[in-house]
Amino acid sequence: MFVDSHCHLDRLKLEPYDGQLSGAIEAALQQDIEEMLCVAIDLEHIDSVLKIAEEYPQVYASVGVHPNSFEGEAPSFERLCELASHEKVVAIGETGLDFYYGADTREEQIRRFITHMDVAKETGKPVIVHTRDAKEDTLDVIKKHSDPDVAGVLHCFTEDWDMAQRAMEEGFYVSLSGIVTFKNAKELQEVARKMPLERLLIETDSPYLAPVPHRGKPNEPKHVVHVAEFIASLREQPVEDIALATTQNYRRLFKR
Repeated sequence: MFVDSHCHLDRLKLEPYDGQLSGAIEAALQQDIEEMLCVAIDLEHIDSVLKIAEEYPQVYASVGVHPNSFEGEAPSFERLCELASHEKVVAIGETGLDFYYGADTREEQIRRFITHMDVAKETGKPVIVHTRDAKEDTLDVIKKHSDPDVAGVLHCFTEDWDMAQRAMEEGFYVSLSGIVTFKNAKELQEVARKMPLERLLIETDSPYLAPVPHRGKPNEPKHVVHVAEFIASLREQPVEDIALATTQNYRRLFKR
């Protein structure tokens, strides 16, 4: 059995399923994907995220604001805590730092990231961290503000082994997406080989970043199997080992 630890079900391309999310959910279940975590990126669409989690027993949710989401409501401690009390919410985020697209908002991104960390401490729910071109600042916030008993995950990881190691030292997990299957992702593939299985998660980040052999097409949760199979091949391990470990890690981290 597999788990898609990070997807955006409210944003899937549903044309193959006549516009019905139920079709994509069923397609995932047919591939032995037993659970999906629908991750929020803003507060304007949080009702849709929570509604999906309420409707499907296989779906859980997070609450948070992406580091590049500045158009809508700002994430306050009080508002995030309120939303996190929902019975299907198991995580805070996605939050983090992205200086590739938003270097001019660095200080505000850091402030918001710390707010999410404080909510994680308050609620006891782990943090889903997006990081791009912000390695040292991301690690600094994690080191200073995360609760090791709650911790979190660096999702859709694209950084180096040094960052993975330093995050794991703070109790964090590392999640690999379809990017690991790309031919030019040699450094990331090395991370996949070195990762201790007890700290590894897998995800699609759908509808983005479809893995080979679907690269360039809309992504969906059923494709997380390709991520697991590729990692298994890299590590010369049975895919069943990857499936079991990543599912257990997901359940441990998100108290599922």
